[in-house]
Amino acid sequence: MYTKVITEKMLLAGVWVEKKDTFDVFNPQNNQLIAKVPLATKEDMMFAIEKGEETFKKNRNWPAHERMGVLNKAADYVEKNKEYYSNTIASEGSKTITEARGEVKRAVETLRISAEEARRINGETINFDQREGSENRVGYHYRFPIGVVGAITPFNDPLNLVAHKIGPAIASGNAIVVKPASVTPLSALLLGEAFVNAGLPKGFLSIVPGSGSEVGETLITHPAVKLVSFTGGLETGERIACKAGLKKLSMELGSNSPVIVLEDANLRHAVDTCVAGAFSAVGQNCIGVQRIFVEEGVYNQFLTAFVDEANQLQVGDKMSEQTDMGPLINEQEAKRVESWVEEALFKGAKIHTGGRRNGAFYDPTVLTDVPETATIAKEEIFGPVVLIYPVKDLDEAIEQSNNVNYGLQAGIFTNDIEKAFYTIQHLEVGGIMINDSSDYRIDAMPFGGVKGSGLGREGVRSAIEDMTEPKVVCFNLQRYM
Repeated sequence: MYTKVITEKMLLAGVWVEKKDTFDVFNPQNNQLIAKVPLATKEDMMFAIEKGEETFKKNRNWPAHERMGVLNKAADYVEKNKEYYSNTIASEGSKTITEARGEVKRAVETLRISAEEARRINGETINFDQREGSENRVGYHYRFPIGVVGAITPFNDPLNLVAHKIGPAIASGNAIVVKPASVTPLSALLLGEAFVNAGLPKGFLSIVPGSGSEVGETLITHPAVKLVSFTGGLETGERIACKAGLKKLSMELGSNSPVIVLEDANLRHAVDTCVAGAFSAVGQNCIGVQRIFVEEGVYNQFLTAFVDEANQLQVGDKMSEQTDMGPLINEQEAKRVESWVEEALFKGAKIHTGGRRNGAFYDPTVLTDVPETATIAKEEIFGPVVLIYPVKDLDEAIEQSNNVNYGLQAGIFTNDIEKAFYTIQHLEVGGIMINDSSDYRIDAMPFGGVKGSGLGREGVRSAIEDMTEPKVVCFNLQRYM
């Protein structure tokens, strides 16, 4: 834990800058002030964007091997200082120290994957002679960087989700300006430190902390920003889409993730995996398990085992390796979760464990009989609460799973391959995990959803595709024939 308040600098076009005006960052576990961070202005954001555009134009042909070198050196720096990065994540956010160490490991991998993908930004040849009269034309297309990427990142993965913006941007030769979540800016600034130490040319990266209405608005509306990459809530995503104008958007906007458990499943495995998927990171996870649909024949057995295991989770000090769950990101969020649970109970839901709040802490909570009219049944709880329902068969489970305006990821537990493929075809989601909960992801895979869960896909290679455009080249060889 921090023993004194740190005064941070922000990264403007590769230069560390102090500001007279700052905002406070608190440890949500005890509300202790841990850092003062520069409060950027509209002018700071304008400077970062314009310097990014200027740097990009001067380095349009930045060689792939140099980009790869910077990314690998940045990964080396994070790995060398992994305990400091882990402590920063755990101090400013909700994750336990064990979860924070896992995030650092993933961030290193994200940067290394980005370096590898930099060598694979390829095009392909085009058979122009497929059209009559074009027999003497040959050509290809290749991908080129778009310019300046604007990134807005959330609090729940304050290092790795920033790496998922910066890594692909640098790999593809773009400049990037990051506005991190105001409650967790320290991890993003630390990642900036890794890139500065890795020798990233000045101007390619800025990390600009501040208010969304001040610097965020400038970032999404500036004409030099060619892509806005946003991870956050649906309501904010809709506002960004309305204001951004004619530019590319990549948005991961959350979910209300379902998991289906059939009678033929390995129940012990399903319980263990779903408990972890529901309560890791205090449920503040866009692919965390929120709704579980269990076939009637094994419903009571599953529910009893799930509640028993949830009751064994240790809630407490984030810095203890024995702790399973720390606090939510702040007391306000814990109160919101509490109010959603109370609304569900008022409307007829039953509580089997949990439902207790202590400041920013909220106990692992299991609900049944939650009516469709309850907010928690339709929206993303983003907290340690899971809803468990009995269903008569797979068709009912699929119908109920699809009955929300989200579709990020889902899971199904079954040993029947035909039922697995039937579910794959009928669930309205961007990803489905077989014999895993919805809460499974690797950083190399395409990641995103349908309906209110967003636009486009993250994952390094997919992000690089969004951050580049194809250019067609055609040679008419007629005069040489």
